[in-house]
Amino acid sequence: MTVPGRRSSTFIRLLRSGFTDPSAAARLLDSDALASVRTDPVLLDALGATADPDLALLGLVRLAEAQSNDERPVLLDTLVSAKPLRDRLLGVLGASEALADHLARHPRDWHALVTYEAADLHPGLAEFEQGLAQAHDPVALRVAYRRCLLSIAARDVCGTIDVAQTAAELADLATATLRAALRIASAAAPDDAAACRLAVIAMGKCGGNELNYVSDVDVIFVGDAANGTDEGKALQAATRLASHLMRICSETTIEGTIWPVDANLRPEGRNGPLVRTLASHLAYYQRWAKTWEFQALLKARAVAGDRDLGAQYVDAITPLVWQAAERENFVADVQKMRRRVVDNIPASQVDRELKLGPGGLRDVEFAVQLLQLVHGRSDASLHSGTTLDALHALAAGGYVGRADAAQLNDAYRFLRAMEHRIQLYRLRRTHLVPEDEADLRRLGRSLGLRTEPVAELNKAWRRHASVVRRLHEKLFYRPLLDAVAQLTPGETRLSPRAAGQRLEALGYADPASALRHLEALASGVTRKAAIQRTLLPVMLGWFADSADPDAGLLNFRKVSDALGKTPWYLRLLRDEGAAAENLARVLSAGRLAPDLLMRAPEAVALLGDPEGLQPRTHEALEQEVLAAVGRADSAEAGVAAARGVRRRELFRTTAADIIRSYGTEDSPAEEDPGALVDRVGNAVSDLTAATVAGALRAAVRDQWGETLPTRFAIIGVGRFGGHELGYGSDADVLFVHEPREGVDEQEAAKAAQTVIAEMRRLLQLPTADPPLLIDADLRPEGRSGPLVRTLSSYAAYYRRWSLTWESQALLRAEPVAGDADLGARFIELIDPLRYPAEGLGEDAVREIRRLKARMESERLPRGADPTLHTKLGRGGLSDVEWTVQLIQMRHAWSEPGLRTTRTREALAAAHAAGLIPTEEAQILDEAWVLATRVRNAVMLVRGRAGDTFPSEARELAAVGRYLGYAEGTVGELLDDYRRITRRARAVVDDLFYGA
Repeated sequence: MTVPGRRSSTFIRLLRSGFTDPSAAARLLDSDALASVRTDPVLLDALGATADPDLALLGLVRLAEAQSNDERPVLLDTLVSAKPLRDRLLGVLGASEALADHLARHPRDWHALVTYEAADLHPGLAEFEQGLAQAHDPVALRVAYRRCLLSIAARDVCGTIDVAQTAAELADLATATLRAALRIASAAAPDDAAACRLAVIAMGKCGGNELNYVSDVDVIFVGDAANGTDEGKALQAATRLASHLMRICSETTIEGTIWPVDANLRPEGRNGPLVRTLASHLAYYQRWAKTWEFQALLKARAVAGDRDLGAQYVDAITPLVWQAAERENFVADVQKMRRRVVDNIPASQVDRELKLGPGGLRDVEFAVQLLQLVHGRSDASLHSGTTLDALHALAAGGYVGRADAAQLNDAYRFLRAMEHRIQLYRLRRTHLVPEDEADLRRLGRSLGLRTEPVAELNKAWRRHASVVRRLHEKLFYRPLLDAVAQLTPGETRLSPRAAGQRLEALGYADPASALRHLEALASGVTRKAAIQRTLLPVMLGWFADSADPDAGLLNFRKVSDALGKTPWYLRLLRDEGAAAENLARVLSAGRLAPDLLMRAPEAVALLGDPEGLQPRTHEALEQEVLAAVGRADSAEAGVAAARGVRRRELFRTTAADIIRSYGTEDSPAEEDPGALVDRVGNAVSDLTAATVAGALRAAVRDQWGETLPTRFAIIGVGRFGGHELGYGSDADVLFVHEPREGVDEQEAAKAAQTVIAEMRRLLQLPTADPPLLIDADLRPEGRSGPLVRTLSSYAAYYRRWSLTWESQALLRAEPVAGDADLGARFIELIDPLRYPAEGLGEDAVREIRRLKARMESERLPRGADPTLHTKLGRGGLSDVEWTVQLIQMRHAWSEPGLRTTRTREALAAAHAAGLIPTEEAQILDEAWVLATRVRNAVMLVRGRAGDTFPSEARELAAVGRYLGYAEGTVGELLDDYRRITRRARAVVDDLFYGA
């Protein structure tokens, strides 16, 4: 009798043996079915050694209860006396609820685990075919299949076979099953079987002899006529047989299903005929097939049906597979395939995906296959469909470092073992790591992790996934460095030809130059070269992820040559994780940012500082510029210092824009393109204003000391006043002055003219820094009018002569430099003009519309595509801005929110005031933001301003990457641009023209 309040010794023993519910386990042990063995200590120890003792005990009770009275003692006696059976049976029952169900339905199948002969330890295809030989219908085939699967699972969980052998046995069982299914289908339709030859080609994991417990079995069918049958009729017969074979394996019966047979890897996929002749297959592959189809054919293996026809198929397609790397679009296809596609995985599952998630199985498989395609054309030792065999061959041939291959081998085996045990539990097709604690505990224990199974499992999984995440560095790039550095005597290395082939496959257009850069950076025994050999495998991967890897590598060499002797440069890249990736993104995204960096390479330091990419305030910029001008000995030196600040800050802005647009491994790309546009516009406008203020201070101080004879203010207009400057924008301004007391008006005007001329000269002096062009063409009377006016002259002009377009131009006027009080009074003067009381009259509205229509017909450059011109094209910047500005001039007198110089703010205010419906406001905003980003992208990529998309393919691809489009999708970019701007133009026609 148990003392109240104390646990029984049985309870404690069960707890120590690994049972999570000892009370339930005690009740099961007390069941009649186990009466003869319940006290046997061997049984309890054996249960405790399983992945899930509770599950194993429950399965054992169910199996014992299902036995006949004569059979049950035989089972239990054998169980306690024969260790091989005990380990196998209880191991399966503790790992697989589904196989326990099978044993409960078919209680005599436990005998399949009794035999312990040499052949039983490692059965092959012949043994599995023998095991399925008596199955003559789909139901019997399922039972026989499960019986064979039971033996594989037993060897797996007991460690008799490793994960690769398990996968190979599962593939052999699948092969035997396909043959049995074809036998059953042929018996059901003997006339069809006699009329045709049908070969079944295994693809995917089955073809590669590395199948999972539960997986689609990918196949391709090849048919031909037999016995003089007409080819068309023979293919129809073959199609009926193939369809029946698929149903036999896939359909659900009272014994469940086996697995789906998937024929979608055939030519044309599900849209193509299920069965083709060999000639038809070859015609398709030679003319129409894509790179991924040849990658899939790496694993093609004839497994069932007509052996001669199957062998002919494999012999015919094998040369095509190994010539795939020579195809015209191979590099572009590889770049598209190499970029992970995880968009289809729900966000909540990405971190639990063993196959497709970051650091998953697909990463290893794809990388190995890519290297096989690149190097297998000249090395037949790489012609294997099995991932681990191919990885071993790559290492043996020097295509992959041996240590890296060993690490990846271990990681792949661990991840496949996890996948096997997850699927084995319920025999369901899944690649998700479970979340439930009990499931994780069972999984960890099944892999031999017994002390803290959940914690140990998570730690091991993350460690191996981390190894796989870096596989591009290990597999693709590190061998390239070994090839050029040649530091380890006796180590097998890539030949120069193989290294060039690999670089070309990874997107480098000039492999020979790339190898020279690598050799210059990484050769030698210096500390600098050693650090570069650590950095370059990672950097090369980031460069390859851009539209122009060659430029990225060349720019990296230039920066490294310039800074290589400084003590902090390589240390920054090595120790600050973000700095190296940020630099790689910046150097390979186009010409502008690298050009800015080359003029002052020390700006690299900004990339390693978390705050280094944050834009500085206007006040901080102006303070630094004015202080630099104040320290200078001359106006030229002062403005040179100001332009140096501008160059550095332009680099900061371009770098931040590129990094936020591309995203990094640790920080995703900015999802709001409007935020990117606003950040660039504000930063460049503030920087331009500070630079102009510095030039003004230098010009005044050089001739007049601290005080100019006239008060002087600079008014930003256009994009400058709207805080919307892009990288290639000029500074549109108006100049206004007001003579100081006692100063002659002519003397004041002359001083103002002199200051303007000197500012322009200083800002355009030939130096290493980019010039800043000041454009005053929006002044009254345009180029025909005086360059600078007094405030009273502006007042007189606007009162008497002002035209509607001039009032419109003033909508984006804002003081940017000079006398703040004078600037404020200028704004007071123009407010009634740009925000007229009671709004615009109909005549003025017609005049604005007439001007806009004339501009559209006259100013668009000859030959320009109006659907792709960002400024003057359909639905472009001009369309949106004129529409918004017309609304401002009509309604800002009564809607204070419209009194802003910024286009997006005014558009939002118009929507808030009910002047533009929500959908139309969103359409205009999207078009304006996209057109602005395209202009910025063109400047970043080409290093010079442009209003249209580049015509050169690599430049256009770089623009696409900046805008978030993957390699090879520039067609989608142009289609999207046309669609978005077409919708915007429809809104413009409605709101602006009143159509």
